Amino acid sequence: MKILLVGEYSRLHNSLQEGLRALGHQVIVISTGDSFKKYPSDILIHRRFDTGLARKIKIAIYLLFKYDITSWSMTKQFFKNASSLQGFDVVQLINESPFGATVTDEIKMISFLKQNNKKLFLLSCGTDYLSVKHQLSDVNPYSILSNYKDGKVSKIEFKSILKYATPPFKKLHQYVFKNIDGVIASDYDYHMPLVGNSKYLGLIPNPINSSKLSVCDVYTKGPIVIFMGVNRTNHHSKGISYFEEALAIIQQKFPKQVHIEIVENLPYGQYIEKYNNAHIILDQVFAYDQGYNALEAMGKAKVVFTGAESGFMEHYKLDSPVAINALPKVDSLVVALEELIKNPEKIKEIGLAAQDFITKYHDYKKVAQQYLDSWNVSRI
Repeated sequence: MKILLVGEYSRLHNSLQEGLRALGHQVIVISTGDSFKKYPSDILIHRRFDTGLARKIKIAIYLLFKYDITSWSMTKQFFKNASSLQGFDVVQLINESPFGATVTDEIKMISFLKQNNKKLFLLSCGTDYLSVKHQLSDVNPYSILSNYKDGKVSKIEFKSILKYATPPFKKLHQYVFKNIDGVIASDYDYHMPLVGNSKYLGLIPNPINSSKLSVCDVYTKGPIVIFMGVNRTNHHSKGISYFEEALAIIQQKFPKQVHIEIVENLPYGQYIEKYNNAHIILDQVFAYDQGYNALEAMGKAKVVFTGAESGFMEHYKLDSPVAINALPKVDSLVVALEELIKNPEKIKEIGLAAQDFITKYHDYKKVAQQYLDSWNVSRI
């Protein structure tokens, strides 16, 4: 098959590309590289006018004419590559807004992909109209919008998420769902909002290419290294402040037993190597399943504090932990960290279980085959 993967957030499409190619398929990725993360892309769409003087000019033009020159630039680059974006058996969008352009320009680009290729699919692996509407409701006890809903953080801090619930993005959502052959969720967080949707094809786990991960020794002795990577753009939605408070307490209680390392806004390549010597990774608290960064750390036999709620455990029929279910409660995080520090043998036990879990459910070739099966049998 000839497959086009559109957009990249977390290396999901890169790993899926590797799995599909290993199975003998021709696969191209087109994306913006996702800002500072700089993910690889066969066709790279540059986001221009986002820094320095160019950004000031961009803002001035928008205020005067309501015209987004960054979106214009990306759309121009997209259509410059039009001849390379036709004739695919399958096109899959990473999101309803895969380029981060204006709604009007996203529709132009998605319309072109729909008209010039055989099948169009959507991934739900990040914020979109349905997931944000779900998170704004009180269906679950907490969500990535909890700090906003509780009034702890201003609306402006969540504008990049809340925009998906606005009328323009509702229009984009309706357009996308009218034109796709099906939608796939990458984990339990995105599965929940799609249950009962006529276009929903099911949950397919994130693909992890373990051969790309550095081999790390499972913890044996010495100070316990606790690592946290912070992306300031999603600091509040991931609940990083809960981790920060918990770490301050742990540092005070165990000054010699632990070493804490915190980094910010690293490119993907640096980030994935930076935590190689860590034993415990703090990922996020407002989640019910693991995101991509957590899964890669689990593949390295790290103990990851992330989403691992009962729904996730039931879905994979697990009876012992493969990660620590991080709750938005500082005392709960402190207790869980203390348990590992006082009983370091559990670090090895959970780390090895995590590694086995990744091999069993997230292997990039196995997952690639699941995508092929879904694309081939889609009922829509």
